Order: sequence, then C-alpha cells, then structure tokens
Amino acid sequence: MQAPDHLRSRGGMSSRFLYQPMKNVESYCMPQFQTLDHQLHYDGSSQGSHLSILNSHEKYCTLESSSANGTYVNVAYNSPSTVSFSPTGSPISQQDSHSYPCDPHHSPDNNYGSPISGSCITDDANDFRNKLRELESDLLGPDSGIFDSIESTFQNGTSNDSPEMDSCRQVMEAISRGDLKLVLIACAKAVSDNDLLMAQWLMDELRGMVSVSGEPMQRLGAYMLEGLVARLASSGSSIYKALRCKEPESADLLSYMHILYEVCPYFKFGYMSANGAIAEAMKDENKVHIIDFQIGQGSQWVTLIQAFAGRPGGPPHIRITGIDDSTSAYARGGGLNIVGKRLAKLAELFKVPFEFHAAAMPDCEVQIKDLGIQAGEALAVNFAFMLHHLPDESVSTQNHRDRLLRLVKSMSPKVVTLVEQESNTNTAAFFPRFLETLNYYMAMFESIDATLPREHRERINVEQHCLARDVVNIIACEGMERVERHELLGKWRSRFRMAGFSQYPLSSLVNGTIKGLLENYCEKYRLEERDGALYLGWMNRDLVASCAWK
Repeated sequence: MQAPDHLRSRGGMSSRFLYQPMKNVESYCMPQFQTLDHQLHYDGSSQGSHLSILNSHEKYCTLESSSANGTYVNVAYNSPSTVSFSPTGSPISQQDSHSYPCDPHHSPDNNYGSPISGSCITDDANDFRNKLRELESDLLGPDSGIFDSIESTFQNGTSNDSPEMDSCRQVMEAISRGDLKLVLIACAKAVSDNDLLMAQWLMDELRGMVSVSGEPMQRLGAYMLEGLVARLASSGSSIYKALRCKEPESADLLSYMHILYEVCPYFKFGYMSANGAIAEAMKDENKVHIIDFQIGQGSQWVTLIQAFAGRPGGPPHIRITGIDDSTSAYARGGGLNIVGKRLAKLAELFKVPFEFHAAAMPDCEVQIKDLGIQAGEALAVNFAFMLHHLPDESVSTQNHRDRLLRLVKSMSPKVVTLVEQESNTNTAAFFPRFLETLNYYMAMFESIDATLPREHRERINVEQHCLARDVVNIIACEGMERVERHELLGKWRSRFRMAGFSQYPLSSLVNGTIKGLLENYCEKYRLEERDGALYLGWMNRDLVASCAWK
C-alpha cells in the first residue's frame, strides 16, 4: 500500500516529508518498549517465535524482532518503519537509524533500551519545548516562527492565538503529567490530519510511556502505537499476517487462544449461547448437520457433543462440516483433519455417532456444493466471531458478507447462530475508528488484568498473538487489507433480515447457565438480554453479542 499523494504537513511542506519504507517483515521491530524488571525473549525456531518473560539484564525484543537462527537482535531505537527525517527533510535510511545493543547502555535510569544520549523521553514540558524548537529549526528553518507562537501562548497562559495553539498546549501538559490515553489520541489525530511533524514528535514521546508488561493502558498503548507507526510505514498488513496465533512449541502449554478462552469468558459465552440455541432447535432431531464457518480448533463442539450424549432417548447422529483457510491451519499446526480426528475421538468416548467433513477454503469462496448437504438432516449453521472478516459493499462489489447470508438462507437451515464483537469499526473513518478501538480493547486488556497476573509468563504471548494483531490491522490497514471489520448487532440484524431470516428466540435455560458461568469470573463482567439477544460486557462496555436466526 503506497503513501497517499495528498499526505502533507503543516505549512504546505508536502515535498519535505516522505515515508521511510519498511525493508521487510523480518527486520520490522515495534517501537522499542522495555521495563526494568520484565523483558522479553524470542526463541526463534522453525516452529515459530515464543515470547517469555526474562530477568532484567537479558535483552529485549518485540514484535517480529527475532532473527531466523534464533539469535538476539539488537534493539533499534528508531524502528525501520518509523517515519524519521534528517535535518534536510529527507527520510533517514535504515542504515542511518540508530541501533544499539541493550546491555552496554543499560542502567537503572535507562528503562527503555535506548542509549541515554539518544533518548527522546522528556522529563517535563520545558524539555519537550526545547526539543520541539530544535526540531522545528532543523526541519522548517530558524525563521519559521511556528514555535515562537506556541511559546507565547504558554508564557501568556492564554489560548487566544488559535484552537491549534490551545490543542498543542494541552498535549504538552498531557505529556508532562503522563496522560498516555490523551497523547495516543493526539497522535492519532495528527496522523489523521497528515500532520507528520506532530505525529513524529508524539510517537517519540509515546515510546517512553508504553510497555508490553505494564498496566493495561500501557500495554494496549504499545500495540496502538505499533499500529500508528505501521500505518505511516504502510506495513500493517505484513505485521497482521506475521502475527498468526501459532501453537506454543512446548507440548505442555495450551495454545495462546485457549489461554484467552480460559481466563476470559468472552469465547465461552459465545460458544455456550450458540450451542444452547443449536441444542434447543435440534432436541427432537435424529440427524444433525452442523456447518461451522471458520472452525479453528473445533473447541466449540466439545461441550455440545457431551450435551447430545446425555440427551433423553439417546444422542442424534452428528455430522460437522468444518470450513477454514490456511491461516487457521497455521495456528493448528496442520489441516482440518486434525480437528476431525480430535472430535471423532471425543464422540467415540461419549458414544455419539459422528462424521466430519472438511472444507479447506476461504469463507468467501464457499458454495453449496462444498458443504456436503444430505437429505434427511436438520441443518444448523454457525457464525462465531467470523462474519466480520468478510468484505462487504464498502470494500468489494461482490459483497461476500451479504452473499454468504443469502446462500445460507437458501439451504433452509433450522437455526443459524451469530456471535460477534460489539464494536463499530467497519466503515468508520480512521480517527473515530481509532477511538472505538481504544475504548473497546481497553476493556479487554483490563479484564485480562483482572484474571491473569501481570507477571504471568504467557500473558504477553496471549495479548500479542490474540489481540495485538487485530489492533494493528484495524488501525494500520485500509481497503481489502483491513480484514478486522466489526459491526454492531443492529447492523447485523439488518443484514440477516434483508437475507430473509427472522430471529430465533433465546433459551432461558441457556441464559441461566451462562449467568452461572460468570459467577466464576470477576464481578465487573455483566450479562444483559436485550431485544432477543445476549450481551456480555465489562463494566459499562458491551463486548460480545450473541443471537440466533431461522
């Protein structure tokens, strides 16, 4: 994705500011974040990178910073994908950017892995003003006068010059008091306005405020800053593809996604509510065919097979068609046959007649002929956390999102289940999308913090592989490259109704079971039923919505 032609900075200096292109995915590092006591290490091998927390004197790397042979890579203060400028206004090459080993410069006062002499971390607003004046002189010339106007505003304690001056003062004050959220928002606004000078200043400051092992806001801020840097470098799609949720190398560890499944109720809530609707619809059926779009590792069907095994009168014959593409195959460590064997073994244990049909293809390519529909089967279709990946009319004239719903309706299913994140990022412009992402994932990171101790060795892995990739994609990518396109349930309702569906009533028994599930988690989780749908939230924020259709 090329930089847009209209990219500009203040003062019409469009010819002075250029993107620094990313050399390749392997050389790409996040803006380097480090804390004194908890650092990261990549165990790079052919099986994928494995992050773990190490002692304070060991070296620190972040996203995609491990080399192919598993050796450490020196921390680069200026990331290859960071927009950097020389005094002449030309981009600084990767070779010219400052790259330093961590250890030679490590000291108790140097917590972020960069040499003390090269740090852009400021202690107060006055220090920041001096740095801005120096950078302004280098980039715009000694007589530009822009910063003199800003300085006058500070000295007079007024904001009569312009709203822009007032905004700049507020940003400086936010930096001085360490208000990470406000500085992130200001940086995103600068990126949105193509104000590259301001964006670069704020990115430099943000590097000293975020940490992948800090408080929830610091951790989320690290990945949101990653997204902003990647947006300017046009590298978001590469990072998204590289951060696939791979199984950990050690056989005694659960997958990162399964850890998230265990520590937070979001996936359990979604799977339980969908399974409850399917079980209710199929209570009198002898042959059940479940079509699962984006089946992943098949975890959803473990509890349903067990539930069918205990059904009065005996279990039905169950056939599951699992649809998935190569990305999930990477996460599983193999093809769909792995899922089929796992579920078949479980069904045999519970004496449930079972068949598995694999459809290894992207969801948008599925046709009826690929689904193995057979006469005499009651059909259930499952859309759990997947429809938002399909492009709609705002991205493609083919509109696979609505096309797939019409295709499913033509098969006359007995029940269709929908589980989706309750977020609005599909057609939103960049800046409101950034704000929505910040608020949504802040609730997610807070909820993880309430369950998984901050020093837990797998927490960083979970956040990086299961959440960070989505954050980067939402912030950094546009068009077909942006695959994380969430919609609110109101919009999904409109799509289902246009396809000819009507809403399937919820089961009070299932709702009660889910309420019991939440009693095992933090009291800040809440469950609410509204307009025939269930919403799971954290405090005052809805995070996941679930409903069924027929």
